Amino acid sequence: MSGYILREEDRVVTVPADAVDRLVQSGSADAALLYLELKRLDAAVTPQQLMARLRWSALRLDSAEAALRQMGLLEHPVQRQDPEPAEERQTYTTADITEILETDNEFRLLVPQTEAKLGKKLKTADLQILAGLYDDVGLPADVLYLLVSHCVNRAQRRYGPGRRPTMRQVEKEGYYWARLGLFDQDSAAAYLKTCAQREQEITGYMQVLGLGLRPPVESEERYIRSWMDQGFSPEAVALAYDKTVFYKKELNWRYLNGILRRWDQQGWHTAEQIRAGEAKKPAKPAADDIGKYMKW
Repeated sequence: MSGYILREEDRVVTVPADAVDRLVQSGSADAALLYLELKRLDAAVTPQQLMARLRWSALRLDSAEAALRQMGLLEHPVQRQDPEPAEERQTYTTADITEILETDNEFRLLVPQTEAKLGKKLKTADLQILAGLYDDVGLPADVLYLLVSHCVNRAQRRYGPGRRPTMRQVEKEGYYWARLGLFDQDSAAAYLKTCAQREQEITGYMQVLGLGLRPPVESEERYIRSWMDQGFSPEAVALAYDKTVFYKKELNWRYLNGILRRWDQQGWHTAEQIRAGEAKKPAKPAADDIGKYMKW
């Protein structure tokens, strides 16, 4: 095969040989592309800017980020917040909803399916939200059914059997799905698969925190998901938990999070990195030796 020579008159982007080896061994083209783009920008960048430049969905960006974190090439992933529904939304009147029901067979079938999932008859306000997600936001009926099912399953995991989400909660999640670009069954199914994998991983974190197999409450889940995004393994969190109980005599989420935040700043995310880093810290003087340094 003939060789290739790249000639660039622009500034040079330097990639360490070790990083090249890791990327080649991973076989992830998306991870390599994201890594090169971040090296090229060499500045703070938002997920939205990266998605625009790479022409990716948020789901694809998340997958590439996770691969780079696993290779140890991305220490500080971009933190995301769930977007709130837009302040200015189209208002659907009763006449508007009636027209959609009469002219759109898919929406007409979606309504009883949604009612069955939520276990209640949809009121006018509920139908306005559903119509907005379908007609204004543009989520197809089959994707909306997956969305409602996901919200129902999540509510039951968090709060127990029989619990159902409100349509406002479904709306918020729907806007999040739209931001992720989940406008077809394939991308929505891939996202739900990722969610299921994360749910299983969260169980491991709950166990190392001594909380057993119960599902986390919402505030606990936010902490754990942020640690996962930073690249901390359950074993690493277990070390922070040990320190927390030693000093606080109980699980203190804010104190534990502070320990992990300091380790994140040091670039320590695995149990091996943490142990090695802690071992290099200068030892504190023993209690019996303190007197040698005191002025009397």
